[in-house]
Amino acid sequence: QEYGSVLRMLGNGRCEVQCCDGTKRLCHIRGKMRKKVWVNLGDIVLVSLRDFQDEKGDIITKYTADEARQLKQYGELPDNVKINETDLQDEGSDSDAVDFVNEIDDVDDI
Repeated sequence: QEYGSVLRMLGNGRCEVQCCDGTKRLCHIRGKMRKKVWVNLGDIVLVSLRDFQDEKGDIITKYTADEARQLKQYGELPDNVKINETDLQDEGSDSDAVDFVNEIDDVDDI
């Protein structure tokens, strides 16, 4: 078992998790948790590793922000793990912004 942080939600109960051992894994949300415990981007989760597939795992527990802080305080989580924060890849860039150019100064000319 390994602690990890959710990087991306892929749909169909799957997500990409950055584990504390430095490996990105494709993880499946356990059937008992589906529709009962909502896993979101940036959540701290416990991943059950598969013996036969190292790049895949199963999410078996989601920790709240308070529980994650306690795990960090006990030394279970490394210091570089961010709790309750989402890392947006395009934080600084405004690629979704639309720039309008006003070529006509007078509305009556339309």
